Order: sequence, then C-alpha cells, then structure tokens
Amino acid sequence: MNFNESKKLQERSHQIIPGGAHTYAKGDDQFPEEAPGFIVRGQGSHAWDVDGNGFLEYGMGLRSVTLGHGYPSVVEAAYREMQKGINFTRPAPIEVECAEKLAGMIEGVEMVKFGKNGSDATTAAVKLARAYTGRNMIGICHEHPFFSVDDWFIGSTDMPGGIPQVYRELTTDFHFNDVQSVKDMFARHPGQIACVIMEAERLAAPQNQFLRVVKDLCHENGALFILDEIITGFRWDNGGAQKVYGIQPDMATFGKAFSNGFSLSALVGKREFMEAGGINHQRERVFLLSLTYGAETHHLAAAIETMRIYQEEPVVEHLHRQGERLATGIRQMVASKQLEGYFGVDGRPCNLIYYTRDENKQPSQPFRTLFLQEMIRGGIIAPSFVVSYSHSDRDIQFTLDVLDKALDVYARALDEGSGKYLNGRPVKPVMRPYC
Repeated sequence: MNFNESKKLQERSHQIIPGGAHTYAKGDDQFPEEAPGFIVRGQGSHAWDVDGNGFLEYGMGLRSVTLGHGYPSVVEAAYREMQKGINFTRPAPIEVECAEKLAGMIEGVEMVKFGKNGSDATTAAVKLARAYTGRNMIGICHEHPFFSVDDWFIGSTDMPGGIPQVYRELTTDFHFNDVQSVKDMFARHPGQIACVIMEAERLAAPQNQFLRVVKDLCHENGALFILDEIITGFRWDNGGAQKVYGIQPDMATFGKAFSNGFSLSALVGKREFMEAGGINHQRERVFLLSLTYGAETHHLAAAIETMRIYQEEPVVEHLHRQGERLATGIRQMVASKQLEGYFGVDGRPCNLIYYTRDENKQPSQPFRTLFLQEMIRGGIIAPSFVVSYSHSDRDIQFTLDVLDKALDVYARALDEGSGKYLNGRPVKPVMRPYC
C-alpha cells in the first residue's frame, strides 16, 4: 500500500489551506504519516483514496454519515430536488415540510430553525438564552469536548488564540453526573448564568436522573436548559437521547445524522424561546440564524429522506446491534491478550470510541498513532469505532480480524517501546495552544 499521490497533494494543500484541511479533525496531525491523505469516493461503509487504496471506514464523516456513503435513495432525493434549483429569493415549500417532519419526530418541539453545522445551532441557542434571560454567562459540561467554533466556547478551550479575554470569562463549567458541581457553579455566579448547554451522554450514561436535576436547577436559578444532540440525535433513538432519558429541554440542537452527511443542522425548541428570532411578537428581536445557504433545498430533501428511512427501517437498532457486536469482540480480544487497561472501547454501542494507553496505563498519543497505523495497514480507517447502517456482519468480522493483528503489535510495543514500531511522528490533540 502506497500513498504517493496523497503525499504530493498534501504538499500542495498546506500551501493553499491553513492546516491542509478545512476541518481540524481531518488534518494530517490527526493521522499517522503512512495514511490516506485524501478520499476520492465512498460507498456504504467503504472509502477509496487518491492512490486507489480501499478501506473499511469508521467515524463516517465525523459521525454525520449514519446510513452510509452515497446512500442511493438519499442521493436520489437530493438530485431530484437539485434539478429544480437549490436557492431562491423566497422560501421554498420544502423548508416547511422538512421543519414539520423534524418537529414530528421529537416530542415537545414547537419551532425549528435550520443552519448548516452544529456551531450554527448551538450558538443560536446561546444567543436566544442570553436574550430571554438578560444574562451573559454560559455553563458548559467540562467532560463534553466540543460545542461550537464560536468565541463563547473556543475561549474556554486550550486553543483560545484570537478570543478576547472578556469573552473567555463568560463561560464557566461543571462536571457530568456531579450535581454538587452544578449547584456550586450557580452559587459562584448568582443571577448571571443564561443557560446550561450539555450533551445527554458521552462516555458515561447520566445517573440518578442527572439531566432532570440539571434542568430543575437551571429553572430554579432563572437559566435555560439546552441539550446538544448533534451527536446523540437519531443515534440513540428516533426521538433523540431526550426520549431515551424522558426529558424535554427548553431548546435542543441536532445536526449529525439527520441528513446523512449533507450540510444541515437544526435548533429546535419551545415557541416561548424560539419566537424571539421571528417577526410576530412585540419583544426586542434577536438576529437568530440568517444564512444565504441555510435552507438549500437539496439538503432538506436529503434530510427528509434520511428521516423517512429512520422511521421505516431499523436504523437505530442496527447501529446498536453492530456496535455491541464489535464492542463484545474487542473486549474478549483485549482480555485474551491481557491488554486490559492499555486498550479498550467505551461509550454507547452506537457511538464507540477507543482509548490507547502506554506501559504505565497513561493516555498516549504515540500508542494511538501506532494503533491507527496498524489498522490502516490492515485496510481500516478507524479514528473511532462509530458504525453506520451500512456496516455489515462481514465488516465487523473483518474489523476484528485486523484488530487482532494490530493488538499483537500493540502488545509488543508495550514491552519494547512504541518507537520501535511507529513509522513517523505521533498524532497530536486538536485543541492545543501551539503547533
């Protein structure tokens, strides 16, 4: 397997694109040096690079492609709509149709506003909360890694370059499944927090009605409760993780999953809060989401078809079943190789991630790189183990076969050092202050 064309294109890309890619998580520093640099096409659970190498893929467009690459009926729906034109001077009827379909899938939703990516939706929710409460501060969950590219969140990360200090001071945090930390947060900033925004679940499930307790604490302290379902929405359930856990947030954000990789996100919520972005009220108006490309008709057609498939086919069941099959196989293999504590999988079966630790059982980027490298050599791109509707039983078995060999190398590297087996430099965290 060679990557000659990828390496040539990488040289060109870094000359014209900061970082060589338009998404940090897809950058060269996130993958081994011997890796596919550019993907030219995908079909189902597989993808092919510019050098003609074929791979089984996990992660699937940063979790956005839930059905599979080039899913025929979704592509056809977008194509048919595109032939009519994609952007007009006035709204298209499909905007209403798609909004109604989305609202019909999520209990308690009264209004919908579309964006292009998750950051559009979460920032719009924050803006509405600030306008509604007249407050400036935002509470976020410390264990949840990403909410937005915008200043209110990036200023709180390890990569705050370009964000004024005044914005950095407006975001505070609490810990997941730690009720006291939420109470302490409100106590530290009495009457100042406009909203709390969090995911329903990442690695650990909420315990002891944690989501409901947080919502109640928000309302007791005059703040709104926003659930970020960009990842969990439609993976956990057709009604989102909020249905799984029996809670209705004041507002919620959706994106990855409901249009199978087409650029579309949504802010949904109660009319009481959402209407501030409209024109049929007497309050001060909020400039909510107004994007030239915010409701491209072919993206909405793709979303409608994707949602139809979720409603009529066992997509969620398949994601959980295949993820559980993979997780079980991995855990058995790890145990048989006595690698417990060094390598493993975590999270809900439909959204599995893995951890890599060194000989001291400490999180390790070199060992992550080594694992990625060995999986790529076996024909699998696996920054995570997030499955799609297209991942078959054969794919899962192939993954376990490749992983068996990769973990043998991993085990030897624990004894002899990762440097002996790693070809090139290790990967780095996206969120870091310096290169």
